[in-house]
Amino acid sequence: MKKIETDVVVVAAGLSGLAAAAAAAENGARVVAFEKANTVGGAANMGMGPLGIGTKQQKAMMVDIDVERAFKMFMDYTHWRVDANLVKRYFENSADTIEWLEDMGVEFAGAYKYFPKSEQTWHIVAVNGGIGRNGGAIMTKALMDYAKSNGAEFYLEAPVKKILKGSDGRICGVIAAGPDGEEIEAVCKAVIICTGGAGDNPEMIKERIGYTYREDMFNFAIPGLKGDGILMAEEVGAVRSEMNIEMIYILPNSDFGPDCVPAVFMQPNLLVNQFGERFIDEEQMQNTTFTGNAIAIQKGRVGYSILDSSILRGYIKNGPDVTNFVHHPESVADFDDVVTEYIKNGNPDVYKADSVRELAGMLGIDPDALEAAVDEYNEMCGSADTKFYKSRKFMKPIVKAPFYAGKFRPGAYGTLGGIKINTRAEVLDKDWNAIPGLYAAGTDTCAIYGDSYMFLLPGNTMGYCLNTGRFAGESAADYAARD
Repeated sequence: MKKIETDVVVVAAGLSGLAAAAAAAENGARVVAFEKANTVGGAANMGMGPLGIGTKQQKAMMVDIDVERAFKMFMDYTHWRVDANLVKRYFENSADTIEWLEDMGVEFAGAYKYFPKSEQTWHIVAVNGGIGRNGGAIMTKALMDYAKSNGAEFYLEAPVKKILKGSDGRICGVIAAGPDGEEIEAVCKAVIICTGGAGDNPEMIKERIGYTYREDMFNFAIPGLKGDGILMAEEVGAVRSEMNIEMIYILPNSDFGPDCVPAVFMQPNLLVNQFGERFIDEEQMQNTTFTGNAIAIQKGRVGYSILDSSILRGYIKNGPDVTNFVHHPESVADFDDVVTEYIKNGNPDVYKADSVRELAGMLGIDPDALEAAVDEYNEMCGSADTKFYKSRKFMKPIVKAPFYAGKFRPGAYGTLGGIKINTRAEVLDKDWNAIPGLYAAGTDTCAIYGDSYMFLLPGNTMGYCLNTGRFAGESAADYAARD
C-alpha cells in the first residue's frame, strides 16, 4: 500500500471539488484531490456558467437584482423549508466568486436569463469571446490550474473507497485505489466530499426519491456518479439529508438530436395527459422544473405536446414563440423532415397524423376525449383561456393537418442532497454536531431547493457547487491549520 500525507483530501474533482481544492490550497493547506475519472470537471464540463448576484456584469447590463431581492424571492419559492443561513451565505458570496474566477482568467460573456420569465443571474462563461456551449470546461480547467499553482496535487483514475475516522472521532484520512489497483492511504487532517450526487445509481434514486430509471425518470446518468460520497459519509456517522432530483422534462430519445424537435415541442401549445386533458398553463413550459413537476403527477408520468401544420408554418416563418439557451435553433424548417425520419426509425417520442382522431389512437388516448379537448381549446383560442388563464398570445388553434405530438417524460440533471452540512460546509452527525475534520460541498449537499429546483434564478446548481466548494476549502484549511 502506498502512503501519503497531506493536510486536506478532496474526494472527487468536479466543480465543487475543484473549488474546494483551489480554496484550501490558496489558504495555505497542502491539498490532494482524488478523482475516479480520467479527467476533472465532471458534469460541469457540459455546463455554461454559474449564478451571480450583484456582479459587475449585471451592473453593466443594467440588471436590477441584489442579494436582498434574490433571497426573498428564493425563500418565498421554497416556503422557508430550507437552510436560510446557507442560502444567504451562498448569495452574499456569489459576486465575489465570479471575481475569484475572473482573477484565474475566466471570462464571462455577461449575465443572462435562461428563459423569459427568469432573472438575469446566469453568468455565461465566454467561449471564443462569445456565447457557446460547454464553457464550464474552460472554468474547470482554470480552477485546476489555479489549485495546482498553489501546490494542490491531483490523482486521476483513483477513486476513494473509504473515509478513515480515528478513535477520537476525528477524520484522519482516506483509502483510495490508484490507476494500477494499488491501494493508497492518504493521511490527513480534513476530508472534503464532493462526489456529485447519485445520478448514475438507479437503485439509490428508486430507494430515496421513488423514480425508476428509464421507466418514469430519464435523468442524465453521468458515468461514475454513484453516490459514493453520500454512502461514505453515512459510514462515518453523517446524518442523512433530504434527497431530491433536479427535475426537468424531456423527449428522452430526441433531446440530443436536431434541435428543431425539442425546440418546437417545448413551445406553449396544447399539452395533454393520457386522458386527453390539459393539466397546466402551457406558458409555464418555458420553466422546465414546473412542467416536469406537472408531468410527474400525471398517469404514466407522461405529457403530450400537440400542434398543427399552421402553427409549425408560423414557427418556420417567424421563429418559435419562446426560446431558451439550450434549445435555440436558427431555423426549424427541417422539423417535419426530422420527425418523419424519427418515425421511420421507430423513435417513440414523436407522432404525426392526418387527423386528431388518428393522433389519439397513436397516443393511446380515447379519440372522443382528445377531439373534445381540442375543440374546447380551439374555442378558447377565439376568446380567452378560461381553464388555466394562459396568455392570449400563446393561444393558437389546432385545426390544420398534419398534426404532431411529442411525448414528454420527467427528466433530471442529477440528484440533489444526501449529506447534511452547516454554513461552514461541515458535515453534521445525527445530533447535528459537526464531525471533526469532515466537510462536503456541491450536489451531495444541495438540499436548498425544497421540492423544486429554483430555475427562476438560473445558474443555481453551478453557483451552489462553486460557493459551497469555496466554503468547504476555506473551512478545511482553517481546521487543518488549527489542529
